[in-house]
Amino acid sequence: MIEDNIAYNEHGDMLVHEDDIESLGLMDVARLQKIESLGYTLDEDGIETYEDMQRVSKALQTIRREVSPSRVALAGIVFMLLIGVLMSGWYWALPRDAVNVETKYLQRGGHLIMSEIHNTGSRDITDVSVEVEFRSSEGELLEFMYIEVDRIESHSSVAGDNLEMMVLGYSVWDEYTIKIELKYTNHGGNEVIETWSHSVGYWSTEWFIDKAERTTWPNS
Repeated sequence: MIEDNIAYNEHGDMLVHEDDIESLGLMDVARLQKIESLGYTLDEDGIETYEDMQRVSKALQTIRREVSPSRVALAGIVFMLLIGVLMSGWYWALPRDAVNVETKYLQRGGHLIMSEIHNTGSRDITDVSVEVEFRSSEGELLEFMYIEVDRIESHSSVAGDNLEMMVLGYSVWDEYTIKIELKYTNHGGNEVIETWSHSVGYWSTEWFIDKAERTTWPNS
């Protein structure tokens, strides 16, 4: 504890004799001046308050040393890696059924329709068939394309000439309907049948992604 034996002049400034400097030490004098500048008195309560502030300051300095920007960045990287591991486990390992049919419609001197099957699930699907019909607004069948595939492996796609058709001889100013039917057998041995319809002709280019119902084992 620092004793309150410092003298003051008539203006309230602290008077320190060189003998006092030797007894107190330069650091103690500086601390006393800092206390006075903060508005604290040099009685016992004031000194205790100052010492509490010193302890808080040291604690904050310790926290700053332990929680450095590099450690925060490293913790963030580790957290992102952990999330990546969890997501990859869900995407690749968990038995999951997810099939999409992507279809593009373009007006290129006629009507061009292209489709692609995406098995984004983690298990193979079998006995796959896709039929795409191009119909008039009155429901008349104008053209169709059809494909059968024995198996589509997980995280793979199927496209090709059998999923492309060019329809000629019909005005691009009218509206039409594209009807898509998907059939396949999922990982659980169940047959899945999905049907979607889209109106086209108003825009020269349109893009559709139709998603079959998702199934996750063993939860489903």
